[in-house]
Amino acid sequence: MRRVAVIGVGVTKFGKHDRTSAELFAEAAGDAIRDADVAPSAIQALYYGNVTGGEGEKQLHMGPLAATLLGIPTIPTTRFENACATSHAAFRHAVMEIGAGVSDIVMVGGAERVLNIPTDAATEYFAYCSDASWEQSVGLTFPGVFALIARAHMDKHGTTEEQMAHVAVKNHRHGVLNPKAQFRKEITVDMVLKSAYVADPLKLLDCCPFTDGGAAVVLAAEEVARKRPRSVWVLGTQAASDTMFMHEKRDLSRVMATERAAAAVYRQAGKTPADVDVVELHDCFTIAEIVATEGLGFFEPGLGGVAAEKGWTSLGGKIPVNPSGGLKAKGHPIGATGAGQIAEITTQLRGEAGPRQVEGARTGLTHTLGGNTATVLVSLFGRG
Repeated sequence: MRRVAVIGVGVTKFGKHDRTSAELFAEAAGDAIRDADVAPSAIQALYYGNVTGGEGEKQLHMGPLAATLLGIPTIPTTRFENACATSHAAFRHAVMEIGAGVSDIVMVGGAERVLNIPTDAATEYFAYCSDASWEQSVGLTFPGVFALIARAHMDKHGTTEEQMAHVAVKNHRHGVLNPKAQFRKEITVDMVLKSAYVADPLKLLDCCPFTDGGAAVVLAAEEVARKRPRSVWVLGTQAASDTMFMHEKRDLSRVMATERAAAAVYRQAGKTPADVDVVELHDCFTIAEIVATEGLGFFEPGLGGVAAEKGWTSLGGKIPVNPSGGLKAKGHPIGATGAGQIAEITTQLRGEAGPRQVEGARTGLTHTLGGNTATVLVSLFGRG
């Protein structure tokens, strides 16, 4: 397999927009093309991620639409849908296309627009990413899924609501430093604990928001990337799955797909968790970040909450997690989230993240979780 690098990144401001998701992607992709310093005509394929376009915008067949808006309507396009892990899954397939020698330069990313529809409708559409036969029919939505995970983690390890609140406080503090973040305001542990319950024990400020936004990255083969000193290399990218049925998961305090994908990517890259300097991971709910930091190997099982409470995952801590603000503060446009994480890690490894820069970062990791923990993508990146 040929080596692959990220040579260009682009991200819109996350939050509420009046433009379509395809138009949001076009903005991010245009920025990524300029950042990569390539002509649009040099792009040989487009991998595009979107989840709710059919329900929210009455728009399917979005790959060719995105390419048309970019002025490159004749290139091969593919739309991906893997719940919240959509554009990270698209990224992995784009890496394989270049690695296999099929293409030299590929655009990958995604976009989502959901703030144009009522919250109850958006909640219903997101729930379509869980099992329709047994779980949607009894009212299980994603706050409910992660409330079950939180209770299991609390029962097994003694994790507290205060520790989960520290995740939210930390990511909002980081989000203040990110001009593209949806929420740029600090919150306190007391504010989190006093916010309204959504699904016990999760409260409103334990939950990430609905978000509009787009993100894109340009990938290139080594022959192209070597000519660009700001290239960031893909050291490994892996996917893992787990049963869709919540009642079949053996231990709700763990996300087995995260553990399998992480083990595979460390093996592929010849790295260990101790080699990682900066992380962007899937904090759709505060408990999700705690469980992920354990599953990715940064902390022993049961210590993820302690790590958040003690500041080990803050900027300046042992292993900075979500310096962008994460899904919690930066926002979560589900079709764009994975590409947005990759863009942030690329920016960090280039040393271009400004006030949220993790000093000396050489190796970065992205982790994106899809649906009811049934899909996980983990990728590693490095300089040099």
